[in-house]
Amino acid sequence: MPAVTALLHARNDALCLGRALETLLPCDEILVVLHSSQPGPQDATTRIAREYGARVVADTNGLTPSQCLHLARHDWILCLEPRESLTEALAASLFEWKVEWKAKSEPPPEATAFSVFLREETPTGWQLDPTPQTRLVPRHWSHWQGLLPAPEPSAIPLGGALLRFTLP
Repeated sequence: MPAVTALLHARNDALCLGRALETLLPCDEILVVLHSSQPGPQDATTRIAREYGARVVADTNGLTPSQCLHLARHDWILCLEPRESLTEALAASLFEWKVEWKAKSEPPPEATAFSVFLREETPTGWQLDPTPQTRLVPRHWSHWQGLLPAPEPSAIPLGGALLRFTLP
């Protein structure tokens, strides 16, 4: 069964981080890279992350996304933002993917990355982004768009969606 590390980049995200971490049951490790958060009572990001069992790494040297992947303990990395959460359907898809891979003992050769659909909260309701987002990548991934994986047209879509909240 492939082990998965959830990787979140946080910056003063105490108000929304718990909701994201609550949904990461399919992940075997949670890694929160803390960028420029103010320690202490102003921001409880570190405390909240640790309450959910996350390993927190302070980015004091301007880590690149590829360097962050090498901090993970597992070969598959699920990248998400602190304001995003897995739907139950996406969590189930991740569990199923892990079980299927165990049965095959290795991923299909074309499985270089996996994508998910994103539903974003807006003032008028939830909007589905029709373009799948590449979010589950192997440790050796090198294509980035900011702190998230760059779109990969050959990424295999998983069932379910990520929810992106605008309010805590």
